[in-house]
Amino acid sequence: MRRKLVIGNWKMNGSRAGNAELLAGIAAGLTASGAACAVCAPAPYLAQCQAALQGSAIAWGAQDVSAHAAGAYTGEVSAAMLADFACRYVLVGHSERRAYHHESSELVAKKAVAALAAGLTPVVCVGETLAEREAGQTNAVVREQLGAVLEAISAGDVAKIVVAYEPVWAIGTGKTATPQMAQDVHQVLRAQLAEKDGQAAAGVHILYGGSMKPDNAKELLSMPDIDGGLIGGAALKAADFLAIIHAH
Repeated sequence: MRRKLVIGNWKMNGSRAGNAELLAGIAAGLTASGAACAVCAPAPYLAQCQAALQGSAIAWGAQDVSAHAAGAYTGEVSAAMLADFACRYVLVGHSERRAYHHESSELVAKKAVAALAAGLTPVVCVGETLAEREAGQTNAVVREQLGAVLEAISAGDVAKIVVAYEPVWAIGTGKTATPQMAQDVHQVLRAQLAEKDGQAAAGVHILYGGSMKPDNAKELLSMPDIDGGLIGGAALKAADFLAIIHAH
């Protein structure tokens, strides 16, 4: 059985003092019975995460990565740089990157490939807007987004990725897909993974990333294909993050 995985996405939040307090609080409240966990911090704070978390049960990662290995790409951060700070995870294709930075599924796929080449685990984010859901396009949208990545990687790499389903209409809005609504999409994604590698698909973590909170986490995590959460706002408070980690 897959051990649950809970990843905190701090988005563009944090300070050196605040981060130290948050990380110490999470570390102090962890128990062996909880889900595996990680924090994805803004790039300037990755060194702080490495220093604070090395030797702990908390992994760390980045929120984005360049599709390029090196060169004249001012402002971008390569996968090798993230690996230099011992990152385990990196988010690719988060809905905010797709919306605000106009990232295409093809670019997201290139970023996933770059992450894998550096030994990082890409957390491939997929999800539909409210208009797409109301038009009955949810499955087609998420399959297209994940499909671009699956086309770009080998079958042997399927086991090395994490998938996060984040319905765009449920991020930061307080709205949440019902557990069954989320499960239905997770089941579609697992079937798509199985089309690429049937054996690996069963072990891939598919996280739910739409306003998971302490009060709804247990019900969501009880679904057979929901293997954890990609947590936004609740990841900025140690007590809330820990409640989700221990909710299953």
